[in-house]
Amino acid sequence: MNLLCIGISHHTAPIEVREKLWFSDDEIIASLPHLTDASYGEAVLFSTCNRTELYVLTETARTEELKQLLIGRKSAAATVHMQHLFVHTDRSAVEHLFRVAAGVDSMILGDVQILSQIKHGYKLAQRQGTVGPVLNKLFQSAFHAGKRARTETAIGEGAISVSYAAVELAGRIFDHMAKKTALVVGAGEMAELTAKHLRGKDIGRLWITNRTKERAENLSMRVGGSVIPFDSFHQYLPEVDILISSIEADRFVLTVDDVRRIVKHREAPLFLIDIGVPRNLDPAAKNLENVFLYDIDSLQHIVDENLHKRSAALPLVTTIIKEELAEFDRWQMSLAANPTISELIEKAEHIRQEEVENNLNRFERRDKELIDLVTKRIVNKILHTPIVNLKNGQGSAPQSIIQKIALVRSLFGLDSTNGSRGMNEEHSREKDRTNDG
Repeated sequence: MNLLCIGISHHTAPIEVREKLWFSDDEIIASLPHLTDASYGEAVLFSTCNRTELYVLTETARTEELKQLLIGRKSAAATVHMQHLFVHTDRSAVEHLFRVAAGVDSMILGDVQILSQIKHGYKLAQRQGTVGPVLNKLFQSAFHAGKRARTETAIGEGAISVSYAAVELAGRIFDHMAKKTALVVGAGEMAELTAKHLRGKDIGRLWITNRTKERAENLSMRVGGSVIPFDSFHQYLPEVDILISSIEADRFVLTVDDVRRIVKHREAPLFLIDIGVPRNLDPAAKNLENVFLYDIDSLQHIVDENLHKRSAALPLVTTIIKEELAEFDRWQMSLAANPTISELIEKAEHIRQEEVENNLNRFERRDKELIDLVTKRIVNKILHTPIVNLKNGQGSAPQSIIQKIALVRSLFGLDSTNGSRGMNEEHSREKDRTNDG
């Protein structure tokens, strides 16, 4: 069987093209049966803001047909062209999936969300019954590679966006975010990202204020916050622990005197983040006791440091991917060993039965059951070690496994013409067993 990966990503197309090939859960569920009905053995499809990828097993490499199928399912031919889609086959497809799962192929190096997004697509395919033994093993191996990358390296550590860096800093200063109140001044893209990160950190109270009340209300609905009036938000500041400001203003939203008056009524620290351009908060406030003030430059410095750490982890992640690839290769080659194992067992059983029948007259008839049991145990014990070594490879390279298979077939005189059924037939039987289970 051929493993094919057809997809589109930030490497091959801009957002206005990628979004035309984005599949919702319902569209994925509707598409998967259509794929298997079109003679593709197994199929998994997942879609994120930066990529859509389809993995299938097929008897022949039908890349153009698959490209047309993906584009056609979304009626996107007017925008998405063939050259926007990439193709990976067999081992290249395996390596690509491992790289995606490990976060090294993402627009944001070490993307922590991509692994859960792949798992979500895999589960949808499972529920639709389009995951068989090969794609099951492939995606489980990819999940393992992604998990190892995150637990054994620094590829996913540290904030690498200014908005998230702001919230991560707040989390370092305040131990219990659920007991704190945050105020976001502004309702633009940066303000929204920050508000979402705060909600992700389980902030206790989240207030939104903006000069345009309607925009504040819309943002509040999206992030689960409460709106306070822009003209009088200073009155609420004694209750605020974290203030993040991101608006366009020709003067400071908070002056040093404003902040000085606020801290007179507080014992807890006041955390101020200024991600506005021009700056929204008076930089002199950072000199006040119990006030922590960070601007966009200091946050960018944190982001740059974290990016450097993630980049430094790439060689180790690459090693992990190579190890997982080698393990997957060994598994694939073990499938090729299964027909030989079956023939070896059949031949040994035939010899055992023949010898028992030829020598049964030397024993009492009532002993036949005991003779059968003993001889079966002898044969099983003799074959156990070579079968395990053939099936698992014992850490051998794929070429070594092929040589072992050839050697066993030669030593035991197995009929290569009738017996060599190959990986395709074994895959078919394995899939039938999976479906029956």
